[in-house]
Amino acid sequence: MATNQPYYHNYLQLDKILSSQQPTSFEKGNEPAHDEMLFIIIHQAYELWFKQILFEIDSITAIFRKETINDNTEDAGIILQRIKRINTILNLLNQQVRILDTMTPLDFLSFRNLLVPASGFQSLQFRMIEVKLGLKMQQRHRSDYYKRTNNGGFTMTDYSIINEAEATPSLAELLNKWLERMPYLKPDLWKTYRPISLTPSSITEHPFWNDYRHLYVTSLNIHEKNKSTDFDFVLFNQNNGNLTEEECKALRHQFTASALQSALFMILYRNYPLFQTSFQIIDALIETDHLLSTWRHQHLTMVRRMIGMRVGTGNTSGAGYLEGAAQQHFIFKDLAGLSTFLIERKKLPALPEAVLQHITYTL
Repeated sequence: MATNQPYYHNYLQLDKILSSQQPTSFEKGNEPAHDEMLFIIIHQAYELWFKQILFEIDSITAIFRKETINDNTEDAGIILQRIKRINTILNLLNQQVRILDTMTPLDFLSFRNLLVPASGFQSLQFRMIEVKLGLKMQQRHRSDYYKRTNNGGFTMTDYSIINEAEATPSLAELLNKWLERMPYLKPDLWKTYRPISLTPSSITEHPFWNDYRHLYVTSLNIHEKNKSTDFDFVLFNQNNGNLTEEECKALRHQFTASALQSALFMILYRNYPLFQTSFQIIDALIETDHLLSTWRHQHLTMVRRMIGMRVGTGNTSGAGYLEGAAQQHFIFKDLAGLSTFLIERKKLPALPEAVLQHITYTL
């Protein structure tokens, strides 16, 4: 074989990869712990997949940074394909926890103290995934944990990298701008629309939303009547005074009312060809959040099994911190919450011709 030809071992740089497992317990003076090799390989595999996820996120945000994303080009399809790839990887990572679960608590205890103060909390790549997707510092559980460079915290270099990423528009922020640019609710397209409800709303002057709010409110059962208040705040930023500041934060995290109007409109009329890919992008990102939530819950369950309520090796509260993160760290919660405001498909208002001309095509 010619020396300049690619060779499997060299192409994958296996010398570097396969020599990078150096269990601390195998060093001179320590008692070898068999399961430390598994622990290292699992976490190295995680980090390799984190690298791929970041590679995909960066490519997606590069497309979203464009001033326009033409539905007649491949942009939206590429975005959807790569979000789905991220979700497939996250599914795999959740399955890998089962391999780590073959290690017993006593197996882990045999080398755990050798890890202090290192911790999975210090995974720069996982923090970058959260930041680049759009998890804000003020939305984090125990946000004080994330801005420290003491034992168990980040190095100054990693700390600076995270700060720089936080100052850059995230995928959630770019998605919000994309949704705000959607043209299908512009008043000019609704001039020929025939209203269902002749009663004007104090919430909105848009004929579609005036009708839709009426249809939604009348669809609520006796136990759901307060959802009309939620509807007005989430989609129109209107609060009649019944919602507290905390309730408002819980209802809408970081997407604007106009962006959520566009998202809900595309969800409602997703069967029109032009909305298919856009709807699937929204749905796939909701799935990303669910898979990350599954990851956190599985991590919490594993930690409880391994160390109970002991302090984490990185000087966090261990399972207590993980439980708070699992309950609080959602990025696309606003989009997932739109299912609250759906009505039966058969009751949807018919779209005017001007809108139909924008969202349909003939073969």
